[in-house]
Amino acid sequence: MQGLAVLVDIVVMLTNVLVMLIIIQFVIGLLFAFNVVSPSNDFLRQVYDSINRLLEPVLRPIRNLMPNTGAIDFSPLVLILGLQILIMVLGRIASAY
Repeated sequence: MQGLAVLVDIVVMLTNVLVMLIIIQFVIGLLFAFNVVSPSNDFLRQVYDSINRLLEPVLRPIRNLMPNTGAIDFSPLVLILGLQILIMVLGRIASAY
């Protein structure tokens, strides 16, 4: 089934975009946290806030399910793992046809 392979390719592409956004958000957050870049840097603040607005609807339900771990937010890691599992399952289903 060619249509299923195309669907898997689209999901993989969207997953890669989400993972890149999570990594960018993490790196910018580290730069702010360790004062490598000033949090008053308008460009990076806007990029960081934009990525947060995009990812928050996806990460909020994961945060609600997870126990509170204090200052460390594991929801991006859980999202990445979940997306990778989804890709593996879809890949197996697509290869079966």
